[in-house]
Formats: sequence, C-alpha cells, structure tokens
Amino acid sequence: MSERPVIAVDVMGGDFGPSVVVEGAVTAARLHDVHVQLVGDTGKIEDELQRLGVQDVFCNIIHADDVVHMNEKPSDVLRRKKNASIQVACRLVKDGAAHAVVSAGHSGATVACGMFILGRLPGVERPALVAMLPTEKKPVVVVDVGANVDCRPYHLFQFGLMGDAFARDILGYAAPRVCILSIGEEEGKGNSQVKEAYELLKLAQNLNFVGNAEGRDIFVGDIDVVVCDGFVGNVVIKMSEGLATSLTRMIKGVFKTGLLPALGGLLTRKAFRRFVRTIDYAEYGGAPLLGLQGLAIVCHGRSNACAMGNAVKMAGAYVRKGTSARLAEIILANEELTRFSRAI
Repeated sequence: MSERPVIAVDVMGGDFGPSVVVEGAVTAARLHDVHVQLVGDTGKIEDELQRLGVQDVFCNIIHADDVVHMNEKPSDVLRRKKNASIQVACRLVKDGAAHAVVSAGHSGATVACGMFILGRLPGVERPALVAMLPTEKKPVVVVDVGANVDCRPYHLFQFGLMGDAFARDILGYAAPRVCILSIGEEEGKGNSQVKEAYELLKLAQNLNFVGNAEGRDIFVGDIDVVVCDGFVGNVVIKMSEGLATSLTRMIKGVFKTGLLPALGGLLTRKAFRRFVRTIDYAEYGGAPLLGLQGLAIVCHGRSNACAMGNAVKMAGAYVRKGTSARLAEIILANEELTRFSRAI
C-alpha cells in the first residue's frame, strides 16, 4: 500500500483520559508515518496538542460530543450514543475516511461497534480478538481472547486461519505453527468442540497445523498461534497478566530481604528492566479484532502512551501489509470446510 495509513483514535477512551492517548497517537504518527484522526472533545484534544507542542505531525481532530462509560451496555451504546467517540471513530472507517480504529475505552462497546458498524469480511462467521504473549523465544498469538465466549467448531477453525494470517503479516512468521488449546497433547483429547475443530484444522489449505497444545506449552515458544474460544482465551490472558505482575513484585521483594540480595539486585538491575519490558503488555499495543471490513484494536484500559503508540503502529502495519485482504483470501479458500462443518 503506497498511501499513508489513516488511523482513527478514540481519544476519550482509557483510564487516563486524553493526555496519554494523544501523546501515544502523535508519537506513532511522527515515528511510523501514519496519519491519526483524533476523535473526541475538540477543546481537550487541542489542549493536549498544545501541551505537547505538536506542529509537524500528520493529525487532525474529529469532534465527538459523547463518551462511553464503563458501566454501559454495548447494545445501549450502539442504539443511544451515536455521537460517542468510539462510534464516530468506527464510522470514519466505515465511510472510508480511515483504515482502522484504536481505542482503550469500553472493550465491549469497541467490539460491538467494530462488528456492527464496520461489518464482517466475506465468509467470516465471527470476528475474533487476538492477543500476543511473550514466550521464552518469540511472541505467540492467542485467538480468540474474549469476543466470542460460546463457539462452534467452525468458529475455532476460522480463528486458526485468521491467527495464521496475522502471524505471517504482522510478526513475520514464514510458516506459523498453529495449535488448538486442549487438556492433552494427544489427538482425541479435549471436549467435542475441540476435537471437531482439530479435524477441520488438519484439513485446512496452506495451514501448518501441529495439533493440540496444553496451557504449559504457551510460554515455551515452540508454537506460534494458539486457538481457543473467547472464554478460555480471556482466562488465559487475564491469568498471564496477573502472573506477570505478581512475579515482578515477588522478584522485587526478594531483592529487599537483605544486604546480599539488594547487592544482587543492583548488579542485575538492567537485566531485570529488560525482563519487565518483555512481559509488559504496553510493548504489544492492544488486541486486534480480526475479520472486519477494516480493523479495530482494543487496548487495555490502563494503557499508557507507549501502549497507545504501539497500537497505532500495529494498525499502520496491518493496513500497509493488506492483512484484511489476506484474511479474506484464506477464509474463502477454506469456505467448503466451513460450510461442511456448519451443516453437521
């Protein structure tokens, strides 16, 4: 793609308000050659741009009066808040004025607006949220992590196809090793949903399916794409975040237990900082919602400027590489398998 990607950023979403969102967005625009449309309260956005001294950056402001609050139902947001910043941002993509939307606001509302305003790619049964997790070797893609808590086997099958395309384009994996999360490595393990999806994935065209994986396999780094339903995937992600935070606190606690541990902490401070950066969700930006006519990236509510910038960077890479078109191609190439499974 030769034109500069245009990313609509929901400035009013997130726990820390416009300050970190605007900073992250304009930093990404400056460093990664993308144009950002800052969607939200014009006055607040202008104040942040003035504070940052922004002049030489590709950005413009799109006013939106309303804000989505965390206690609101996504269905109510769709019906009643037509001028909420997330709705306005999604309509920019729908109307062709932007290529992707990034938000750290209400995740349910972002997913709902993505699905119902942008619409699905041809052949896609259910759009899926993707997350990247650090491993001992390189990041692993987990799909779905919360968009679909109740799934049929053909949904899991398509999640594997979409995860494969994402890993190839965004992470540069030549032949991603795709697996399905189960309670045992052997073929035939798992519930009926997993076992049926396993058979479909085995038959998929141009997919490097390597079978079942257990939870303990995710962080080793020998698999590249992990397929599961959104209920299981969300538990995996939340547990991983909690474990990473607790491990960091426990290691810090060890360094405070005496003189020798404190000295060891000083000597290993740089290595420890690298470790913390590796497991920090901010390094991965957000969770893309794959399978849409466009792209929506759902960021953590506690996202800082670094996380928002990385999400905008990822959105730009997704647009430049034409990943949506690749997703559509692989879904349509395996349409017969999906149709067969749906009919059973």
